[in-house]
Amino acid sequence: MKTITMRVDDSIYQMIKTAADGQRRNISNFIEYATLQYLASSQYISDVEMNEILEDEELVKNLEIGLKEMENGEYTIV
Repeated sequence: MKTITMRVDDSIYQMIKTAADGQRRNISNFIEYATLQYLASSQYISDVEMNEILEDEELVKNLEIGLKEMENGEYTIV
């Protein structure tokens, strides 16, 4: 377990404290919870966005080519 020290504006601290109190969490636990929620939600895309990606034939074709090149070791990380 790690300890993190952070500085926040008084108004932001009050918002965090109010939210933590509303969930009956201490501030440290609330910040951890909120961070995990943000990270989990930001790593996924909506169905609408995924459909837009899948409907772009050129993009899908390039992604498939890139996947095959990666599987064959024919890629360069830049």
